[in-house]
Amino acid sequence: MQTILFVILVGLAGGVAIGFQGPLTSLMSQRVGTIESVFIVHVGGAIAALLPLLLFTHGGNLSSWRTVPWYALLAGVLGLPILSAISYTIPRLGAATTVVLVVAGQLVIGAILDHFGLLDAAIRHISLTRIVGMVVVFAGVWLMVR
Repeated sequence: MQTILFVILVGLAGGVAIGFQGPLTSLMSQRVGTIESVFIVHVGGAIAALLPLLLFTHGGNLSSWRTVPWYALLAGVLGLPILSAISYTIPRLGAATTVVLVVAGQLVIGAILDHFGLLDAAIRHISLTRIVGMVVVFAGVWLMVR
């Protein structure tokens, strides 16, 4: 079983990647356009995922993609509004404020998904402690934006 420390480190690594991806995409968007940069990012990501998929797992379980619920395939489509919003916001508010806004949006959706167990999320009902945590994050958003 994985230790909680490892899980936390993986989550932090994902946050670091998001922290770099936003400014890099914004930089590219300013030069080539928003939709063009989103396309480039997704092609680069597809290639980066395809190489180890083919080299190390020989295709893995890719052929089972038809068993995935149709709405799960929207995950890739969501890259357009995500990267567009980040590309638009960073030059206007800065990278740190953009990250805080993105995290706040994720927090709201995450709390709803957890509370109702939607999309196979583990059920963690909204409690007073979690509400206090969200208020602290939103206070941080307010301080960053003002």
